[in-house]
Amino acid sequence: MAPKSEPLMSLRAVRQLRRIRAFYAAGVLLWGAAAASSGWDHSGSRQMWVCLLLVAVFTGLLTTTSLLLRRLRTTRSHEPRRHAAPRRAIAPRPA
Repeated sequence: MAPKSEPLMSLRAVRQLRRIRAFYAAGVLLWGAAAASSGWDHSGSRQMWVCLLLVAVFTGLLTTTSLLLRRLRTTRSHEPRRHAAPRRAIAPRPA
């Protein structure tokens, strides 16, 4: 049985975290481009500040997700990949 201090995360949860990390990275890029465009056209406008706020929010979410995945990767690196049976022949018991 695993110790209580070790976080138990399923492989499905890790895959979902990787997908959402890609979504957050795309959000940072798109909102950054929108902030640059609105800053170029209308410097100091409300639209630019909203875009910068959303860039900050997506950056925080991306950082949190990346740190969580890194922590999960380091805690699971010492575990075996699979539990295989030993490779010895099973001999019948003498009667």
